Amino acid sequence: MSAHSPSGSSPIPSRFGAVVRVTSGNFIEMYDFFLFGFYATAIARAFFPAGSEFASLMLTFATFGAGFLMRPLGAVVLGAYVDRVGRRRGLLVTLTVMAAGTALVAFVPGYDSIGLLAPALVLVGRLLQGLSAGVELGGVSVYLAEIAPPGRRGFFVAWQSASQQLAIVVSALLGFGLNTAMDRAALDAWGWRVPFFIGCLIVPAIFVIRRQLQETEAFKASTHRPTFRQTLQGLATHWRVISLSTLLVVMTTVSFYLITVYTPTFGKSVLHLSTTESLLVTLAVGLSNLLWLPVMGGLSDRIGRAPVMLAATALTVLTAYPAMAWLVAAPSLGHMLAVELWLSFLYASYNGATIAALTEVVPPYIRTAGFSLAYSLATALFGGFTPLVCTWLIDATGNRAVPGIWMSAAALLSLGATLAVYGRRASGTRRAVAGAV
Repeated sequence: MSAHSPSGSSPIPSRFGAVVRVTSGNFIEMYDFFLFGFYATAIARAFFPAGSEFASLMLTFATFGAGFLMRPLGAVVLGAYVDRVGRRRGLLVTLTVMAAGTALVAFVPGYDSIGLLAPALVLVGRLLQGLSAGVELGGVSVYLAEIAPPGRRGFFVAWQSASQQLAIVVSALLGFGLNTAMDRAALDAWGWRVPFFIGCLIVPAIFVIRRQLQETEAFKASTHRPTFRQTLQGLATHWRVISLSTLLVVMTTVSFYLITVYTPTFGKSVLHLSTTESLLVTLAVGLSNLLWLPVMGGLSDRIGRAPVMLAATALTVLTAYPAMAWLVAAPSLGHMLAVELWLSFLYASYNGATIAALTEVVPPYIRTAGFSLAYSLATALFGGFTPLVCTWLIDATGNRAVPGIWMSAAALLSLGATLAVYGRRASGTRRAVAGAV
């Protein structure tokens, strides 16, 4: 007889397998996104030659950020599709779109070979990835929320983000191996493509894994399958909820892209640490996130989402800039590791509670589209452009610690949103109790 979960609704091994299958797509998405950030300098030389390294890097990060502008469109269009046809079928479609974008980035020849067509095709690849990512996170999070046992939603949903950290660890290890085995000239010329090729080889395996997903019982039990028009009407009706949810995600998305995608560039270009040192810090951050996300998601199941979210945002507002100022005053591997691990703890604490909170705030019949739209808007407006913004702010102000101000500002927005969301929910509960009395 199989071991069963406390709820008795499905076997524990079955739930574990479902978590692995549904998060596998998240893995390949974050794997590719991280590689783009880590190899930004090499990609800039290959596709965006310009008169200065700064201009070339800015063009690369602008292309990286452009993919995030497609996320809201993917959230609405593909999110409505997932809410209508089911989590399983929808997540297979998103994986197909994502694979096409990844292949373009991996196989397009450089600017020297095909001229302006090279950056144009890379941009198309990033736009396809953005379209898919717009609903991937929401679809996976909703799936995990719907299969979670009672009282364990925070822990289960946290594995959506945790799977991304595993991708960071794997890509950082690949980068470390390539940096050790190849000389700089070969790495810049063609070696940076190797991890992207490996990503393309992984995609077919993920298709096989994800095809084995079962539809959630919650979706099968629902009787309403909204049309695209009904989804749009639902999003418009609940615009206040979507707006507050977007602000909730700002802290998550800014801090994530700051401590993962931007860290290698910051370490090499700003602090002038070695590539190996930057990779080691990134690897440590990925492992730290992987540890703290499910822990803090589980803690939010026990003490509530709001206490964890309020504590994490308040600590970020107070400490992000002082920590960065301390780092840039005396750059070293040890100092960078200490600061990044602290920021990792703050990010994981907030994210572990917030992603589960979003699945609870958005109305069920537009849960995938609403969650995905809120997350995509926050990423498109704030998080996705974090590498670009930080690069520009440092150049404009001459203050190498200014990314800490960007992170603190994001935390302040999310702190206000957390107070607004849980203040409204508490007042709504009090009104309901008063009405019952």
